[in-house]
Parts: sequence; C-alpha cells; structure tokens
Amino acid sequence: MLSMYPACFYKEKEGGYSVIFPVLGTATCGDTLDEAVNMAVDCLAGYLYNARLNKEIVPKAPDIGSIDVNTEYDDYESAFVNIIAVDVDEYAKKHFEKTVSRTVTIPEWLSEMAEEKGISLSGILQNALKQELHVI
Repeated sequence: MLSMYPACFYKEKEGGYSVIFPVLGTATCGDTLDEAVNMAVDCLAGYLYNARLNKEIVPKAPDIGSIDVNTEYDDYESAFVNIIAVDVDEYAKKHFEKTVSRTVTIPEWLSEMAEEKGISLSGILQNALKQELHVI
C-alpha cells in the first residue's frame, strides 16, 4: 500500500537541501535535490516502518495545500512542498528486512542437539542479537 506525505524541501544558502515532514516531526537532507528526494523516501519509509513495529499512532497526512514552508524553517535560499510516496512493505523488504548469510562456529554436539529439537540456529541468533542490542 502506498503511503504519501507532504515534505518541505529547502535549498540551503550554503548548498544542499534540507527536507522536513511537518506533521511527522522528522527530517533529512541531501547534497543534491535528487539525493534529498531519495533520502526523503528513506526517511518516510523508516518512520512509518518503525511506527508500525512499535504500534504507534501515525498522524494523518495533511493536504499539501495546507503546508506553509515558512512555518517550518526560515533561513533558506528557496523552498517548495512536494508529496513523497513509498510502499513501506516493499521498501522494508529491500532495505530493512534484507537478510545476510554469516558463518558461525559452535560445538558439533550443540548443533546436533539443536537439530534434534528442531531449533533454528538462525532464529536463536537473531533473537539473541536483538535482545543484546536492545532492539526488541
């Protein structure tokens, strides 16, 4: 499902672009306009994905016409508002949920016991790492 939110793009006086999502309270930037748009997509996808994981209520997207770029920021060369759209599920599959293969070494007897009990070593390792890194 496509999620769409307005974003304020600010061309900075010293170069580069800042991007602010007014109702979400999140921001990003890029050295070029193209990079800023790509970063805005990543920022929006990350915000919505994390909100879903944490069961947070996400503010409704306001109408693009109701956004005043001057209320968000006032020290810029030029500014405009644009809609950023992202399919969060598809984006997450590519960027947030991509798995990598790692080789781990464990004693053979431990591996055999886990296999006999139908325990997924990959699942156990993922859960242990999440707990250790406090991302559960």
